[in-house]
Amino acid sequence: MTPALTEKKRTLASGPAARILGMRVDCTSYADACHRIVEWARDKRGVTVCAANVHMVMECYDNPAFRRIVNSADLVTADGMPLVWGLRLLGQPDASRVYGPDLTLALLEAAEREQLPIAFYGGSPAALAGLRDRIARQWPGIRVACAISPPFRALTALEDRQYCEELRRSGARLIFVGLGCPKQERWMHERRDQLGAVLLGVGAAFDFLTGSKPQAPRWMMRSGLEWLFRLASEPARLWRRYLILNPRFVALFAMQLLLGRVPPAEE
Repeated sequence: MTPALTEKKRTLASGPAARILGMRVDCTSYADACHRIVEWARDKRGVTVCAANVHMVMECYDNPAFRRIVNSADLVTADGMPLVWGLRLLGQPDASRVYGPDLTLALLEAAEREQLPIAFYGGSPAALAGLRDRIARQWPGIRVACAISPPFRALTALEDRQYCEELRRSGARLIFVGLGCPKQERWMHERRDQLGAVLLGVGAAFDFLTGSKPQAPRWMMRSGLEWLFRLASEPARLWRRYLILNPRFVALFAMQLLLGRVPPAEE
């Protein structure tokens, strides 16, 4: 099957959606997303789930190959409020936020209830240890089948094969991937058919859920000011994302609304 046909099939299967600067975002909710993911996990389907924010939209806008990867995912949630507002402006009034860390918590509850083994791939050894500790306290019925913290560099072919085999052999049905965008989306796309599990790209969720990085107050999340909190927390790492990509996103999306089409990317 050609990539174009694959993308069309997955888009149609995902329900109501809209394109924001060419990137598909699905209109879903925590209940709907959890229901779909649990069903896929029970069926041992190899699928990918992306939690999308403005950063991911701009990565897709600037890189058509990456846009094809995200658009071929089985579910793309609106992780940030700007995407929720964008969906509503594009004719999806019921769009709601499905935030990666909160979706992770909801799925951990579902994994305990449904007896679905899980795995973690990415993050630091300390973050994974913290996740194991929290799960043991809060969801003692969950079996963490595998937890891998790969080195922060390009893997050798042998290392990659060994890690994938470890994940496959673990029997995990939900694999939470915390490599950051765009690395985790590429990793999931390339291994979707190998692991027989739902692959969920959750970005910095590991650090948020273990408390190693602070989360913005809920009122800031609801009002779309989470970016300001994160910029103040990690200015050296995030200044470009929020001070350059965010204004570009606003300008380009305004052009999309005014022109009725996505403005072309600059060469």
